[in-house]
Amino acid sequence: MDLMNAMALSAKGMKAQSTRLRIISENIANADSTASSPGDLPYRRKVVLFENALDRELGLNAVKVKKVDVDRGDFQRRYDPGHPSADAEGYVLLPNVNSLIEVNDMREAQRSYEANIGVIDATRQMIMRTVDLLRN
Repeated sequence: MDLMNAMALSAKGMKAQSTRLRIISENIANADSTASSPGDLPYRRKVVLFENALDRELGLNAVKVKKVDVDRGDFQRRYDPGHPSADAEGYVLLPNVNSLIEVNDMREAQRSYEANIGVIDATRQMIMRTVDLLRN
């Protein structure tokens, strides 16, 4: 694999993790939202699914976002009979977002993003050293 391919693969990894970070931020932003009226469903947590796909331009396998799906997990229920979206029993449905899980996912995505930046930086330095050697 040549150095430019290494940089291109890392850039694709950064793009995938960037999408993941955006979805995580949506989840965190909507963690406390409720349905607008009784019977409606609140925000449903989103998850990013990756796949290993052949990049024909590079001739290599690269990570890409397969799709953004929703978590089919159960909604949380809270007893709050005075809430506008409470059902007949007084329960309000809350999103199936666990902020602790989202923060951990965010840290993982951030570390992966930073690792790809490290690969690009190391590759760039190797290219610059090679150019310097060729000048001498």
